Amino acid sequence: MVAMSIVHGGPGPRCFSENFYHYLVGKVKTIEAPIADVPDPDLRNVLLEIKNATTLEELLELNDKHASMLQTAGCYRCLRTLEDKEQVVNDYIQWYFTYRNHVSFQRFKDGLATLNLFNALEQHPSLFQPYMVYSAEDLKAETLEALFRPQMSPTGSSNRQEEERVLGYWLDYLIAVKEEASALSLQDVLMFATGLKEIPAAKLTPQPQLTFQKNSRFPEANVCLNTLKLPILYEMFEEAMSYGIRNSPGFGLF
Repeated sequence: MVAMSIVHGGPGPRCFSENFYHYLVGKVKTIEAPIADVPDPDLRNVLLEIKNATTLEELLELNDKHASMLQTAGCYRCLRTLEDKEQVVNDYIQWYFTYRNHVSFQRFKDGLATLNLFNALEQHPSLFQPYMVYSAEDLKAETLEALFRPQMSPTGSSNRQEEERVLGYWLDYLIAVKEEASALSLQDVLMFATGLKEIPAAKLTPQPQLTFQKNSRFPEANVCLNTLKLPILYEMFEEAMSYGIRNSPGFGLF
């Protein structure tokens, strides 16, 4: 699926670390990763204990205590100096990220060979890196404005005039959030309206929409429908928007 998408001009997964991508295309022999990248909290804590051991006696105790875990990875050994802890941690991380996943990596490579994509990845790794590697894109006010399609009243109506004025306030608000040092960010605004902190590569479905309301002076959102309801206000629009977003139930818990 990844190969078919990229070859036909579609998006790539954009979810892999740079270290994994370099290993995948053969630029490095192993995956270098810090302990913090280990997703299992129990394993992560054990590795931190070993790394933070301050005496050889403490290190030997930890080595025996976690012998089963280290034996599984082939990292259990006779430790003679405190400096040996670095080798134990590094060997375990290499096993955890690289060796135990060898079969899965090979199957992934086989899939990427569809339409000869993997050969292109090996020959031009830097060219394809943006398609494969995660990078946090800087969200712009113009991007967020273009993302939401306003649902307007008929042209010439009094409601239409009010809605057009509020649309101007909306853009001014997005610019202010982006440029001013405030407690909110554009990611917070997007999350309030859609439940997402980033715009996915496959775009949002359904199409995000802006609607207008007079029965509340604060914004409301339906994240299932990607709909943001803007209050029709003559003043204090920015303050009302920020207050409503900051105090929304469940905000920040997605």
